[in-house]
Amino acid sequence: MNNYWEINQISGAEAIQIALGYVPGEVIKFEVDTERGILVYEITIRTSDGMYYEVKIDANTGALIKIEREFD
Repeated sequence: MNNYWEINQISGAEAIQIALGYVPGEVIKFEVDTERGILVYEITIRTSDGMYYEVKIDANTGALIKIEREFD
């Protein structure tokens, strides 16, 4: 059970590719976090028009959790 997170998750590189499929652009920041007990990859992407989006990907399934536009 100690290796559960390592065995049953997609890689960070896979999460980035999934996120870029939803929001094309340049990856600015990549973090691993938990939300409601789920391991989540949070990828911040800058689009070609200068907008910033945070894309959250479920680290276990690779499913999209949320796309959120970031405002400064």
